[in-house]
Amino acid sequence: MVPRELSSLHANLKVCEQRWEFFSYLPYLLSMKKVILAFSGGLDTSYCIPFLKEKGYEVITVTVNTGGFSPEDLTGIKNRSEELGAIKHYEVDAQQSLYDQFASYIIKANYLRGGVYPACVGPERNVIVAEVVKIARKENIKCIAHGSTGAGNDQVRFEVALRALVENCEILAPIRDSGIQREDEALFLTKKGFPVDAAKKDYSINVGLMGTTIGGKETFDTEKVLPDEAFPNVKSIDDSLDTPGECEMTFEKGLPIQLDGKTLNGVEIITHLNEMGALHGFGRDYQIGTTIIGNKARLGFESPAMKILIKAHMELEKMVLTSKQIFWKNMLGNLYGDLLHEALYYEPLVKNLEAFLDSVNEYVRGTVKVKIYKGVLSITSMKSPYSLLNLKFGKYGEKMGAWNGEDAKGFCRIYGMESVNAFLTQSNHE
Repeated sequence: MVPRELSSLHANLKVCEQRWEFFSYLPYLLSMKKVILAFSGGLDTSYCIPFLKEKGYEVITVTVNTGGFSPEDLTGIKNRSEELGAIKHYEVDAQQSLYDQFASYIIKANYLRGGVYPACVGPERNVIVAEVVKIARKENIKCIAHGSTGAGNDQVRFEVALRALVENCEILAPIRDSGIQREDEALFLTKKGFPVDAAKKDYSINVGLMGTTIGGKETFDTEKVLPDEAFPNVKSIDDSLDTPGECEMTFEKGLPIQLDGKTLNGVEIITHLNEMGALHGFGRDYQIGTTIIGNKARLGFESPAMKILIKAHMELEKMVLTSKQIFWKNMLGNLYGDLLHEALYYEPLVKNLEAFLDSVNEYVRGTVKVKIYKGVLSITSMKSPYSLLNLKFGKYGEKMGAWNGEDAKGFCRIYGMESVNAFLTQSNHE
C-alpha cells in the first residue's frame, strides 16, 4: 500500500508536469496568428488552408456567394473548409450587391471587353473583398489571404481593393509567393489526406451570377478548343433544345424590371436568363486580351444572361438615344468597364462615369423581345414611349415628313461641302 504522503506527492508532480507542458507550448500558442482566407473551395484556396496552418496561422474562411452555387455546393464548401482545418467558416450571400454595384452598370454601359466578354470576374472580386473585410473587422483581424497566382489579374484586384479598404492590411498570397503549380498543389493535398477532383486539377473554373470563366490546358495557346465537359452550364449546340426560346424584357432607366410581364429583381432576371440561354446553347465564347500585368491571356467563358441583356439594352438605346449620346456612351461605357476589369474600382473617375451612365439611361425605357435558337440570339421586336423612330418626321426610304423635296435637294448640295472641296483641291494639285 502506497503511503498517503507519497500518493499526494505523485499527484502534485503530475500537476506540475502538466503545467510545465502547457507553459512549454505557451510561446507557440502566443505566436499563432489568425488569418481570414477568401475561400471558394477550389484547388488553390484548398491548398492555402493546410499551408497557412503549417506556417503557424489559425485560418478563418469566408465564402462569398456571388452566384452559381447551389445549397449543396455551399454545404460542400463549408465541409471542405472544416476538414482542411479551418477554425471557423463564414458564408455570405452577395448576389444582390454584385448586381446593384456592378452588373447593373455593366448593362447600362453595354460593356463587352474585346467585343465579347462582359467582365464576369473582375467586379466579383471587389464584392468578395468588401464582404471579407466586414468579417475581418468583426473578428478584429488585419491579416487577409487570397488564393491568386502571380500570373493573373486576380492578385491585383484583391490587393488594390484590400489596400483601399483596410489600412495597414497584411496580405498573404501563398500560391503566388511560393510559386507553386497546380499539379504540386494537388500532390500536397493528396499527401495530406485530402483528395482532389481530377477536373479541379486540370481546369480553373470561376462560377458566378454574371458568368463562368474557364482556364486550363486548352486556353494556354490560341489553337485548341475547350471540351464540352469543361463548360459547366451551357449546352453544346448539338445538345441544345430543338425549339427556340423566346422572352420579352421590360427596361426602366436602362435596367430590366420585368420578364414576360412578371416583375422580378435583377438577380432573379439574370438567373432565369442564364438558365434559358444555357438550354439553347447560347453564351459560350472565348476572350483573348492583355492582362493588367501586361501579358496576353486567353480564357473560355459562358455568360448567357449578361450577353442577352447587353444586346437587348444596346438595341433599345439605338431607338431612344441620339447619335451623339450613343457615341459618347460607347466611349465612356467602355472606359468604365475597363476600369472595373482592371482593378480600378476605387478610382474616383468610376463614380463620375456612373453618374453619366445613370443620366444617359434616363429614357432608355421599353420592351424588347428576343429569340434564341441553337446558340443564336435575335432581337425580334422593340417598343418604347421615347422611340425616336417617329413617322411624323418621315418614313425612311419612302416618304418625307418634316421636309420637302426642295429642302432635301438643298441639303444634298450643302452636305459634305468641306470634304468635296478638300478632295477636289488636293486632286487638282497632284
